[in-house]
Amino acid sequence: MQRPCDAPAEAALVLCPEAPYPTIGGGAMRTASLLEYLARRYAVDLIVFREPGAPDPRAALPAARFRQVWVLELPPHVRAPAARALRNLRRLLLGRPPLNDRFAGFGRAIARRLDQRRYRMALIEHFWCAPYARVLAPHAERLVLDLHNVESELHRRLAAAERFPVKLAFARFGRCCRRLERRWLPRFSLLLAASEEDASRLAALAPATPAAVYPNAIPAAPQPLRPEQEAIAFSGNLEYQPNLAAVRFFRSRIWPRLRQQWPGLVWMVVGKNPQAVAPYLRGDERIRLVGPVEDALQTLAAAKVVVVPLLAASGTRFKILEAWAAGRAVVSTRLGAEGLQARDGEHLVLADEPEAFAQAVSALLASPERRAALGRAGRTLYEERFTWEAAWRRLRAAGL
Repeated sequence: MQRPCDAPAEAALVLCPEAPYPTIGGGAMRTASLLEYLARRYAVDLIVFREPGAPDPRAALPAARFRQVWVLELPPHVRAPAARALRNLRRLLLGRPPLNDRFAGFGRAIARRLDQRRYRMALIEHFWCAPYARVLAPHAERLVLDLHNVESELHRRLAAAERFPVKLAFARFGRCCRRLERRWLPRFSLLLAASEEDASRLAALAPATPAAVYPNAIPAAPQPLRPEQEAIAFSGNLEYQPNLAAVRFFRSRIWPRLRQQWPGLVWMVVGKNPQAVAPYLRGDERIRLVGPVEDALQTLAAAKVVVVPLLAASGTRFKILEAWAAGRAVVSTRLGAEGLQARDGEHLVLADEPEAFAQAVSALLASPERRAALGRAGRTLYEERFTWEAAWRRLRAAGL
């Protein structure tokens, strides 16, 4: 793919483990927002990984944005539960966090593609690919790492939320991530964090490396004009462990209370990889497993309340940003809303315990005026802070 002849003279390189387009899911959305920003300032070369059998990521890329695109093919692996368990047991014994292990071993392939190329800056997406700093550093004046999460903190929280023996695995991977973070974060010129809280964590891990906040954001979009249905909604990548745990928690501890109190209420579970949560949702005709959708805002706008019952997370939640953009009221755990600087009772409602969470949702279902007020306040906050254009101001301030 060649950039038009009016491309800027300076070049940037971006390495990402996930296809950024189509922008379905929080990871892809964050990466795409950075690519859109950089493409306005640099001639961008892109290195992207592809899972076996996945569509060619080049087909979904906006061709005019990139000068050159290289695709690295990941080796096949069996996704069956037994195979996955054995694979992760091996990683556990070797002290290799799963995603760091999955994207390892491509140093020579990357070096061959870069050859003698030079870049004003190189950006690596996700901590999983941070070790490629040693390959990219000789080719770039400035090396930036974008951290969608602080992986050690994410694993620590997953360990706290899960039961034995799974919690032991997450605790072990969390310690491994912390060791690797202390090793690799200082290799970068700049770290990007999704929230002030994560930036503080990075400062503790790599005190000499500057960290800037680049908030998660979604493109500016008009609020959908769609009437509410008798429904609540949860959205996200349903294979992602924090989302899977949230669905289990809501299904067992919160949904039964709401189901009994509101006989006509439907719970919509929206997002890619629906097979991951299907076993926990079977047997209830009032749970609607929607799966992936092209327009999350339109789907969420059909709900009266969007629920975010997360027990473990890092970074910030796109599901809340999308609910705000759709003008819908949100009930979240405090951890689920971390990093957004939203005020309880003004932009959303916070509740951690199952009974309190169910009561908060029920109160909003009973009050159209209260739902509408929260939806308006969330929409205003989204427009002020969490569109791509608003987030790009933070990148300019960081000198990118």
